[in-house]
Amino acid sequence: MPSLVVIGAQWGDEGKGKIVHLIGKNSDYIVRYQGGNNAGHTVVFDGKHFVLHLLPSGILEPGKKCVLGNGLVIDPAAFKEEVEFFENRKIKVRGRLYVSLAAHVILPYHKYLDTLRETASKSGAIGTTRKGIGPAYSDKVGRTGIRVADYLEPELFQTLLDQNLKEKEPLLSQVKPIKQIRQEIMKDYRELRDFMEQFATDTTILLSNAIKKDQRMLFESAQGTMLDVDFGTYPYVTSSNPIAGGACSGAGVGPRYIDEVLGVIKAYTTRVGDGPFPTELNSAEGNYLQSKGQEFGATTGRRRRCGWFDALVVKHAFRINGIKRFALTKLDVLEGLDPIRICVGYKVGSKTLSNFPVSRTLQANSVPIYKNFRGFKGNLRELKDFSAFPLEARRFVKEIEKAVDAKCALVSMGKSREETLILDKDFPWLQ
Repeated sequence: MPSLVVIGAQWGDEGKGKIVHLIGKNSDYIVRYQGGNNAGHTVVFDGKHFVLHLLPSGILEPGKKCVLGNGLVIDPAAFKEEVEFFENRKIKVRGRLYVSLAAHVILPYHKYLDTLRETASKSGAIGTTRKGIGPAYSDKVGRTGIRVADYLEPELFQTLLDQNLKEKEPLLSQVKPIKQIRQEIMKDYRELRDFMEQFATDTTILLSNAIKKDQRMLFESAQGTMLDVDFGTYPYVTSSNPIAGGACSGAGVGPRYIDEVLGVIKAYTTRVGDGPFPTELNSAEGNYLQSKGQEFGATTGRRRRCGWFDALVVKHAFRINGIKRFALTKLDVLEGLDPIRICVGYKVGSKTLSNFPVSRTLQANSVPIYKNFRGFKGNLRELKDFSAFPLEARRFVKEIEKAVDAKCALVSMGKSREETLILDKDFPWLQ
């Protein structure tokens, strides 16, 4: 059974949604395996813009089956709103979307706790979306979480809810009385419960049966490797594992069924929220990238911080994920800049680093070492063949391949999947 994991190899926002939408047309199942509605994938389909937060990008491709795995945390209200949004736009969802009974639910008190942490003090803030993702994962790991299966059983749900509210009362009482929070949750509970029940199932059985039938499976991450809770710029990370290894634990599929991992990277670097960012440009060049690349968070609308391409970040991500092929996005955004740069090392005092450091002190104090390349002009989005690209643009792609020791499988410009050039004709997922 051919299966592929698509991951972001920077700090997220690399354009994974478009790549999954492109490759998804050749897949039978598209599976999200971690995160929550803090994700934001922007896709153009039939000339219309869609922003997906929970649903896999493959939901836009008619006839494909989509799965939200056990590794997710799901806000029932946000889930209902997103499903209805797409159904109101004539995108069939029911009968094609499956939600794991083992996924955990986000409730209003998780969002209150998220906001409390972000606003309590500047030192405690990490720049979250305040959607309750972190507190829901904390409950999961602390064994006090409420799963979809529990949410569907009214008596059990209310027992677990009361236990959680009692435990969290010292903090939550800073927001509003516990009784009021409980009423808020129960007011819409029956409606949300009945809605979610239509989609809930043991997705491990579903995926196991698909494997036995040799069906094509595409695993989709949210966020990027540098936001991984283990391998990212801790503590400025998400609360789950967007790396390829997370696909196994987050979907309940054994590693022997994963055939390949495709990394998605931008031709420059961005991140949303706080945390170290060695190649960040607080300059006219950074403003140019931000403006031309329309670098605003799809979920929060926050301005993304922008900087030059960082080969140390991408090498780190490729090593952890086992990536040998990548998709390069937004090369066209570099048009008009001269020179354009690739970070190939860091200086920290008298030390020179050739790999991304684990130490948060080194991360915060790393000064990039750049290689400069001639810029290019023109309109790449109008070109239909990579050989027609300006020589400088083609050289830049080759230099990225050399710097990260991987092959560029495709180059993407714009948000429409039609604005994509295939470089690696042997990549089976593009056949």
